[in-house]
Amino acid sequence: MDDEREQRELQERVMRFRAMEREVTDPLAIGLLHDIVTELEAALEQPDK
Repeated sequence: MDDEREQRELQERVMRFRAMEREVTDPLAIGLLHDIVTELEAALEQPDK
């Protein structure tokens, strides 16, 4: 159950950061948010910790 909850929370974080990435106009912020999204997506793809 906890794993499912953690996965769901991680997916929600990815969605929030993707939304921020689309909304910001500063190139540095876009790059940083893109890196964050990439790392979160990689964490989602890992079957276990």
